Formats: sequence, structure tokens, C-alpha cells
Amino acid sequence: MTGETIGERYRQVIGRVAAAARRCGRDPDGVRLVVVTKTQPPETVRAAYDAGARVFGENYVQEAAGKVDALPRDAEWHMIGHLQSNKARKAVDLFSWIHTVDRPSAGRALERAAGGAGGRVDVLLQVNVAGEASKSGASPDEALTLARRAGEWPHLRIRGLMAIPPYRANPEDARADFRALRALADRIRERGLPGVEMNELSMGMSHDFEVAVEEGATWVRVGSAIFGPRA
Repeated sequence: MTGETIGERYRQVIGRVAAAARRCGRDPDGVRLVVVTKTQPPETVRAAYDAGARVFGENYVQEAAGKVDALPRDAEWHMIGHLQSNKARKAVDLFSWIHTVDRPSAGRALERAAGGAGGRVDVLLQVNVAGEASKSGASPDEALTLARRAGEWPHLRIRGLMAIPPYRANPEDARADFRALRALADRIRERGLPGVEMNELSMGMSHDFEVAVEEGATWVRVGSAIFGPRA
């Protein structure tokens, strides 16, 4: 990375998101940035907040706890890492959105936690679009089965899908994965399932978020393009 500040890099990413949206005739306001804070200390996260960031994503419940307390209350936190069922109650306390529901046990655990807290939680179904054995995520058919179970989870709002495609040296090579996720969302939406919206697509990271925006992303998850490479 250059000697640019976190604030400067954050504003550059915002500009690149907007430009990608305009290239494909989309309203830039329809794409929102999740600033990924994994491994970043609270003071670094605060620098992004001071630059204008308001939505932050964490991979681990325990790592998020200290950072949530370090920022003003208007910061919004999203869970973007694998959710352990035994961490569901803490996740409901910390996060406004859970991007990583990929199995019935996670849905059940979140439903119990949200019901116990007396609220509702916005969730995305995580899909393993490339069928990678090393990654979490439901298969497309499993994601459809999860969506059909929405009626069993009245305290969860299923808002759409999330994916972490394989890293590809050429970002253009990820386009097919993003299109596959969008097509799956369309397929699920056509079923008209109660409690299922399918209006949100969380896809694209620092390396390929512009391609993801061109293919319909509504949330992009960007960390290293703002904070620099992780140690």
C-alpha cells in the first residue's frame, strides 16, 4: 500500500463502488460498504469511522465485542464469519445482520437467541457457489431448503444471499460466481416463500468488489483495500 491514510483509501473505495454502479446503470446508493475489521485494533477501526464508515464486519464474535464498545452507537455491525451455534446469543447481542446462516442448526440457534432477546435479526444465507470443500456455505439446493424453513424462524428476516467465491487472480474470472449467486436469489424469490425477501446480495471483497457490483451486489465486504494487507 502507499502512504495514503485510512480515510483516503476509504473514500477511494466508496468512489470505486459508485463508479462500478454507474457503469451498469445502477444507483450507487443501492450498494453499501461493509468495512471488514478482522485483526484490526480498535484505534484503526475508529479511523475508518472518522472517515465516514458506519457499517463494519467481523468474523469472530469474541473479536467483535471490544470493537463494538470502542465506536459510537450509530456504528452498525455485521457478522461475516462462520457462526458457531453456541455463539448465537452473543451474536444477536452484537450484530444487526448475520451474513452466514448456512445450515439448519445455525438458523435454529439464532431463532432461539433472537426470540429470547425479544427481537428480530436480519440474516443472509451463505452459499458455497463453487462447492469448495475448505469453505463454509450451503449448496444451492441446500440454500433453497433453508429458505423454505423460514416459517419455522419467525424472529429471523431472511433478506438474501451471501457468498465468498474462490480467489481468482483476474477479478473478471469471479463474474460467473457472482452471476450464479444472483441467479439463485432469483430462483428462490420466484417461489414466493413466506418471510423470504431475496433482495440482498453480499458478495465481492477487496480484490473483486467492482465486478460484484456490476453483477448485482448490494453489500460489498472490503478490508485490505482500506486498512492495507493483514500482518
